[in-house]
Amino acid sequence: MFGLFKGKSEREVLHAKYKKLMKEAHQLSTSNRKKSDEKVFQAEEIMKQIVKLDNKSYN
Repeated sequence: MFGLFKGKSEREVLHAKYKKLMKEAHQLSTSNRKKSDEKVFQAEEIMKQIVKLDNKSYN
């Protein structure tokens, strides 16, 4: 109840973008390999940001 109006954290937003890009990459993998690889690369960059945030929060 207390988190009802709470916005998403930066990590949650990045994770949603990561999942979306990976889904798009999977769909493109059968039709356009180059675009699929670009989506995977973008997703990997977002994952690096997520890991950086996680490391920051543990320190």
